[in-house]
Amino acid sequence: MPLTKIDRRSTLLGLGASAGALAMGTRFTHAQSAAPIKIGFQKHATGIGAAYGRWYDATTQAAAARINEMGGINGRPLEIVIEDDGTDPKRGAEVLEKFASQHECDVAFGTLFSHVVIGSAPRAGELKLPYFVVSEGHHVASGMLNRYTLQPGITDVKSQVQSMAPFVANNLGKKVTMIYPDFAFGHDHRDYFSAAIAAQGGEVVAKIAIPPTETSFTRYFPQIPRETEVIYHVMVGPAVLTFVKEMGEFFGPSRPEIFGFIDSLEAVAIDSPGLEFLEGTYFWEGAPRHAQANQTEYDAAFRAAVGVDDRGASVDDPRDISTYAHMFGCWDTLNVIKAGMEASGYRGPGDRAALIEAVEAMTDMPLGMDHPTGAKLFNGKTHQAFGEQHISRVEDGNLVVVHTASIEDGLYEDEVDYTTQSF
Repeated sequence: MPLTKIDRRSTLLGLGASAGALAMGTRFTHAQSAAPIKIGFQKHATGIGAAYGRWYDATTQAAAARINEMGGINGRPLEIVIEDDGTDPKRGAEVLEKFASQHECDVAFGTLFSHVVIGSAPRAGELKLPYFVVSEGHHVASGMLNRYTLQPGITDVKSQVQSMAPFVANNLGKKVTMIYPDFAFGHDHRDYFSAAIAAQGGEVVAKIAIPPTETSFTRYFPQIPRETEVIYHVMVGPAVLTFVKEMGEFFGPSRPEIFGFIDSLEAVAIDSPGLEFLEGTYFWEGAPRHAQANQTEYDAAFRAAVGVDDRGASVDDPRDISTYAHMFGCWDTLNVIKAGMEASGYRGPGDRAALIEAVEAMTDMPLGMDHPTGAKLFNGKTHQAFGEQHISRVEDGNLVVVHTASIEDGLYEDEVDYTTQSF
């Protein structure tokens, strides 16, 4: 994929509303077809995924503005069409239907929550609508979906936990209690971390599944066995702050080591009252929320483009915390779609199969403004991207990266070859 370099100033100029309107009036005049390329954004505007949906939207709009500032896709402007799926599988499938029949979108994009992906992907296949998800679930690479569903902009749980397990076993402990949401995403963690920690000579001594709509968690903590050396937590939804606070209240000053996925704290300020006990605990991050000492120019430009500061908070409101460890996947994925459409000479729905084949042919996705938070490797057979993984430690209220796992650390054997499936 070509490396496109822009500086922070040009990024911000590209996002200016007046400049964008002026450019739109002239840039696409001479294109063979000035009709926009429509990307249907399946947004979790309501339901348990709403915090993610809001920041996925902000990132998507910023990425689209940059793409249009650079001339669009094949000389045509990019238009984002938004529909709320309510973070609900049934509505997710209905949204895809609207994208295809009502809005006449070229592709669908953006879904996060795994149960929505699983409920929507079969309809994408039936509609022959390319479906680019930003979900992390292993459902894509496992082979349970179809050739029309791809995940090229974010890594999956199996890769993430395989990369994390050696650090947990070697530095924190080998007897682990897992606390996870009781749906597909949490089940991926349960299954793949259990296998990964066993490969390191450890074991999961308890698995505590919690309904994703739960609002209080104190009754679950007594299920943690006394021999637990490490608590592994990954929670999602609007009650994550309550979960983390109640965990701290339960343990008090004496606790096991704690390793969490930042999902348990996405959209939540780490210095929120009641979270002091997190000092010295560890988190997985797909992209470090807090700018690090070795921050790249691309990360700095990405933050400026999406409107977050060095702590991952909105530049307009320091208490409005982004979903920084995940939302970059929307930016990356839109750039993959752009590159795929350009490589395939995409003109319309008749070229959807060619678009998918062009993306399947991709491999290295280098660090740059198309992938500003890190390089990735794409496996066209499994439709899954692989990238670096970060472990951060809470130090004086800051998330400080203490270990970065390589792309190679997260690779695993192929479980499917989608390229052998017919369109």
